[in-house]
Amino acid sequence: MRPPYDRSAVRRGVVHLGIGAFHRAHQAVVFDDALRAGDLRWGITGVSLRSAGVRDQLEPQDGLYTLVVRDGAGETTRVIGAVLNVLVAPENPAAVIAALASPDTHIVTLTVTEKGYPIDRASSALLTDDPDVAHDLASLDTPRTAPGFIVAGLAARRRAGLPPFTVISCDNLPGNGGLLRGAVLAMARAHDPDLADWIARDGAFPSTMVDRIVPATTPEDISALAGRGFEDRAMVKTEPFTQWVIEDRFAGARPDLEALGVQLTADVAAWEAAKLRLLNGAHSGIAYLGGLQGLDFVNQVVGAPGGQGFVEALWDEAAATLDPPPGLNLAAYRAALMARFANPALEHRTRQIAMDGSQKLPQRLLAPIVERRAQGLPVDALALAVAAWMRWQGGRTDDGSSYKVDDPLAALTAAAVRDDPCDMVEAMTAITAIFPSAFAHDDELKSLLGDHLALLAGQGASAALARYVV
Repeated sequence: MRPPYDRSAVRRGVVHLGIGAFHRAHQAVVFDDALRAGDLRWGITGVSLRSAGVRDQLEPQDGLYTLVVRDGAGETTRVIGAVLNVLVAPENPAAVIAALASPDTHIVTLTVTEKGYPIDRASSALLTDDPDVAHDLASLDTPRTAPGFIVAGLAARRRAGLPPFTVISCDNLPGNGGLLRGAVLAMARAHDPDLADWIARDGAFPSTMVDRIVPATTPEDISALAGRGFEDRAMVKTEPFTQWVIEDRFAGARPDLEALGVQLTADVAAWEAAKLRLLNGAHSGIAYLGGLQGLDFVNQVVGAPGGQGFVEALWDEAAATLDPPPGLNLAAYRAALMARFANPALEHRTRQIAMDGSQKLPQRLLAPIVERRAQGLPVDALALAVAAWMRWQGGRTDDGSSYKVDDPLAALTAAAVRDDPCDMVEAMTAITAIFPSAFAHDDELKSLLGDHLALLAGQGASAALARYVV
């Protein structure tokens, strides 16, 4: 079961910031494929920016872990050996900077989630009132943010006469490469304008689109694998489908990505928009409408009365805002997505998707609503998904069970919860950190949201979904 290459000969060519389950089921598999193909430059130094959990799981296993791929036909397993070590940034920030500054490092990848980008999405400016950003603007001796670590690493490379590395954001944000580049340049300019100019001239921040459903691993998953003879506390589970589209812009060496199944393109934006508004947008609607009903898994929601009809209606609305790139057949893409959602073996939890909704809604649901309203087009299904998110902020399912709203703006949204649906819509759409000004000024849209919210409060999410039975 061990990887078929000599791990002692592998060099650490990649530093990954935010080494959670998604990275280990997606980008790490691509770099592992490169190692299996004989290119031993692409071992990974993983970095946890917060907790030691992943390090403590992987270290006793020498970085090895099992990738479990599940679909209705069964499952396959594979041991991934690309992760050579894991650093915990708060414990040893100097070691992280040293890894970034290593001559072997050519690529830095990130999966730090939407809330890991301390950037104002409207202006692309750093959030200087964020305590971690303020700390890094004052000193980069012990960085706390991803942009801070990247700048510290690049500064060390410049002092050593090394070229910049390529920085690849793999988070679900439109124009993720440009956003990260802007944050890094702003951080660098605050410390050394010449450093910022060097990064701007010689560095590379390609935008990307990543796609693979990776549910959280459960104790039951670990026990099931142990029953097959593999004790693995760091295992990850996923689906067969995987996709990685990268803007073809690199600062230096890279593996033969095309041979590894990665798509290189001159413009990622159209791929990003399709994934965010179809897959991710539907996922958010499913998460809140399913969660309010007490349904645990995505496949249960699309299998409920009206579940599939709701998703198709949302896709009809969102698809009209897209300009599909060459090679993307939207009808085939939608059919494939529905099959992925219906995969019962995956057990993708609605509450996992529901986390951090304030960071996800703007690009997944709010942007297509604004665009359709500007064209005078209906937004019934998109608005229902947003209304379900609003009701989710109340912390109770339709049967009265309580739960914690896991979101960085949970205090703000909790303060906007009201008994009257129309009052609640007014309070929620006034949160400018989430909603664009077009919502606050659109009385017809707010009325529609209020109607949906009243239905959800009065009859429940199951009744709201039942309207889409075909």
